[in-house]
Amino acid sequence: MQIAVISDSHDHIPNLRHALAQIEQRGISAIFHCGDLISPFVTRELGKFKGQVHTVFGNNDADRFLAQKVAAKEAPNVTHHGEFGFVEIEGHKIGFTHYKEYAWGFAGSGQCDVAFFGHTHVHFADRINGKLVLNPGELLGLMGKPSFCVYDLKTGEFERIIFEHQPW
Repeated sequence: MQIAVISDSHDHIPNLRHALAQIEQRGISAIFHCGDLISPFVTRELGKFKGQVHTVFGNNDADRFLAQKVAAKEAPNVTHHGEFGFVEIEGHKIGFTHYKEYAWGFAGSGQCDVAFFGHTHVHFADRINGKLVLNPGELLGLMGKPSFCVYDLKTGEFERIIFEHQPW
């Protein structure tokens, strides 16, 4: 099974919709968003995805309570985990957060099999104690080309998807 990892969408709905379309085309059934959705209306957009969406809050997320309320009423497939989350899928424990230091700690301490983070807006991948620590880069496109990652639970490998052109 493959999962999608996105981060730092910062209310950029066209890039988010483009990513969601690509994720659905690939038959991916779960998304992990590593923070900085920003506004609660992003939760509505994520709720249009047909699979499960797991999010954590970042340092720029506005009304966290309204985002959770929107998820409960309008997007039941979206779970806001707070500052960090742990989810198990097919026997694989996934840790995710907005901050590299936490992700590094989750992986290094063996709390998860793979750890995802955002915040820096820069793609990053490294391993600690054999566990992947991954930042998919930013979906916003402020500091570089927008990107997200697809992670394969079976192989432990990932693919970075970069938006080379933004026609919107």
